[in-house]
Amino acid sequence: QVQLVESGGGSVQAGGSLRLSCTASSDIYRKNCMAWFRQAPGKEREAVASISSGALRIKYDNSVTGRFTISQGNAENPMYLEMNSLIPEDTAMYYCAAGPNHRCFSDSWYLASGFSLWGQGTQVTVSS
Repeated sequence: QVQLVESGGGSVQAGGSLRLSCTASSDIYRKNCMAWFRQAPGKEREAVASISSGALRIKYDNSVTGRFTISQGNAENPMYLEMNSLIPEDTAMYYCAAGPNHRCFSDSWYLASGFSLWGQGTQVTVSS
């Protein structure tokens, strides 16, 4: 049973914006650390941002700080990743993930191994 569904990917020019959505049940948002990861061809999957239950702790990878914004999902809205000032290096498959809430408070929040629930991914392509 699919529990996380990403959408919103696409192709944009450098400097453009996209908003990714991760649709899940409100229980998943309420109980878990939610995160966005991305994986470019030939590269390791890397964390982009995470948000704890209740949005008490939000973290970003240095490469996206100031350009990307993660927002909490709830019964009315999915979790979003607002991406602005996109650059070609942002090109990747983007994944939504859920893990134990304490992951968001850990120094190793960025490790994919800490998240057990994954979506199928949505492709983002940024051209120069």
